[in-house]
Amino acid sequence: MISFFRRIRQSLLAENKTARYLKYAVGEIVLVVIGILIALQINNWNEGRNLAGAERKHYENIRRQLSEDLVLLKNNIDFNQHYAEQYEYAIGQLALNDRSHLDSLGQIAINLLEFSDFHQESNIYAALVSSGEIRLLNNQEIVNGLQRLEEIYIYVNRIESAHFEIIKAFYPDLEKIVRFKPLQVVKVDEFYDYAFQNHFVIVLDIMAEKDEVYKKAVAEIVGILALIQDELATK
Repeated sequence: MISFFRRIRQSLLAENKTARYLKYAVGEIVLVVIGILIALQINNWNEGRNLAGAERKHYENIRRQLSEDLVLLKNNIDFNQHYAEQYEYAIGQLALNDRSHLDSLGQIAINLLEFSDFHQESNIYAALVSSGEIRLLNNQEIVNGLQRLEEIYIYVNRIESAHFEIIKAFYPDLEKIVRFKPLQVVKVDEFYDYAFQNHFVIVLDIMAEKDEVYKKAVAEIVGILALIQDELATK
């Protein structure tokens, strides 16, 4: 193609047709510019398609991770509810000084060692920021939601650590008052004393706070997943 244009130029110059040559030269430049613009447009289109594909992949990965987190959080909420009902029952029986269900109360006391532990160490938002790939997400609402969720997860980790410290603090009392195997409340009067009852109350309070934070995380995740679903539907 280049040799073809060269022969045309040489022919026009040889015939001393300057005006026609100049028109031809301008036309050739225009064709070259158009070719460059088309190439740039194709390159931009390919790049845009690649970026859109990368964005979609990130949304799919985020959706998968958040869906897993959602299941774990709901399981923890159910877990807390199950044990909270036991502790509330125990508090009522201890307050009444009802000693007719001592064995079941002893088992509930041992269950104070159980605690929900979502404890999400890694976070999607932090990983995207550190890798620089956060720029691929064009939906700012999703980005803001992920940032809020990270803050909630940080608080979840803190409160779960506090719950564990509470368990460590009352464990010596529990070990002294209740024999684990075979199950037996060996110091009944201390078991019914208000000081031991307070362990149930404190654990219930921390569980109520955890439950509130878990539900806040669930609401945030549900909102983000809805936004991601809308994004994927348009891509």
